[in-house]
Amino acid sequence: MATLTFYGAAQEVTGSCYLLETSRGGRVLLDCGMHQGGDAVERIGDERFAFSPSDIDAVVLSHAHLDHSGLLPKLYRGGFSGPIFCTRSTAELLDIMLRDSVGLYLRDLERTNVRNSRRGKPAVEPAFDMDDVEGVLKLCKGYEYSAEVALGESAVIVFHDAGHILGSSIVEVRLQEKGREKTLVFSGDLGKQDSVLMNEPCTLSHADVLLVESTYGDREHRGEEDSQAQLRDILHETWRAGGSVMIPAFAVGRTQDILFHLGCLHHQGELDNWEVFLDSPMAISVTRVYDRWLKALDSDGVRQLSEAHKTSLEHFLPKLNMAMETEQSMAINRIKSGAIIIAGSGMCTGGRIRHRLKQRIWDDRNTVIFTGYQARGTLGRVLVDGVKAIRIFGEEFVVRARIETLGGLSAHAGQSGLVRWIKAFEPSPRTLLVHGEPRAQDALAELLWRDHQRRVEIPARGDSIVF
Repeated sequence: MATLTFYGAAQEVTGSCYLLETSRGGRVLLDCGMHQGGDAVERIGDERFAFSPSDIDAVVLSHAHLDHSGLLPKLYRGGFSGPIFCTRSTAELLDIMLRDSVGLYLRDLERTNVRNSRRGKPAVEPAFDMDDVEGVLKLCKGYEYSAEVALGESAVIVFHDAGHILGSSIVEVRLQEKGREKTLVFSGDLGKQDSVLMNEPCTLSHADVLLVESTYGDREHRGEEDSQAQLRDILHETWRAGGSVMIPAFAVGRTQDILFHLGCLHHQGELDNWEVFLDSPMAISVTRVYDRWLKALDSDGVRQLSEAHKTSLEHFLPKLNMAMETEQSMAINRIKSGAIIIAGSGMCTGGRIRHRLKQRIWDDRNTVIFTGYQARGTLGRVLVDGVKAIRIFGEEFVVRARIETLGGLSAHAGQSGLVRWIKAFEPSPRTLLVHGEPRAQDALAELLWRDHQRRVEIPARGDSIVF
């Protein structure tokens, strides 16, 4: 018998981590993500593994987002030395994302220790550093979609396109348990069917156990065309008001979607005279990775690009300025209006977006556009919920800027997409909802039972199942 234990993204949307133990003694992690929200130094310092990292034989990574991969350096420092299986493009993105994430964490830690020293408090030791990142990257093994990869002596894994971000995968694990094959399918994060850059998520039909995300289990998204029209209208209104626009965006996936939509508006003559700034070194590096893979994508949006534009999103949006260096980023502060500033992090938990908010959140001519899910406990969630004042870098700022959300740009499937994907499995497998807040999970579970007679389970952190 195999055992699956839920150590993260169980009745929450961050910290994806599930431990699969087989009857032959193999111990495999599905994802190793960090939690998001709050102070990064405190949050990372509070992260604890409920298992010994040195006892883990391998990690199977669904994709490169930090809530699925961000604790790999901590796992390595704790003694993990096995292979990390993922897709080729995920391995390429992971190189960028872990270096950036750990670099930011170490800079935050340095500032924390300066404050601690002034107050007579002891220094906080780093949970991991760049040497751990280098160790993780050496363990990564990247594969193509559909390739069958041996996982120990009694299991095979296959990656299928999840359509969420570049390299994202649905993970199929085939186990040999006492002469019988058992199949576990882990959805990772499922993309939408109408994504402008990503392929549609692959549809599978067989599993004994199905582990499926439920981020938007209680709602639908607007279509991409509707979202582009909404973006156009917001930009026109802010332009007429004489303001600027700040877009908190995840460096992987969301940023590239935004650049594509802005490029479309430019070619339609609908972008006024905005200056567009990509104010994130990581997002700039990731966008260049996307450029290398652009021709391999087969979405409706990519098919509409000319051959010249398929070489680079930067060429598709000629008004784009890349603020790679700190001096270039700081120069944006001197622009009083007419700037569209795309910066991380997507939930405003860190990164340059917090500096942009400090400069402009108090001015009612400006607009903040959120382009995806905002987890509980994040600054982004507080702003979306309508707070009147916020604290950034120890200072309080009144919130007068217009706050907007483009739900249609989410990289996750909405409720109907999740239902459609789950229904494709026949006969119905044992289904467990993960990576969702309780309200979304309850709504999806109720709908699946009421309309499709499919029972699902909603595990809590630390729960286990045997199959």
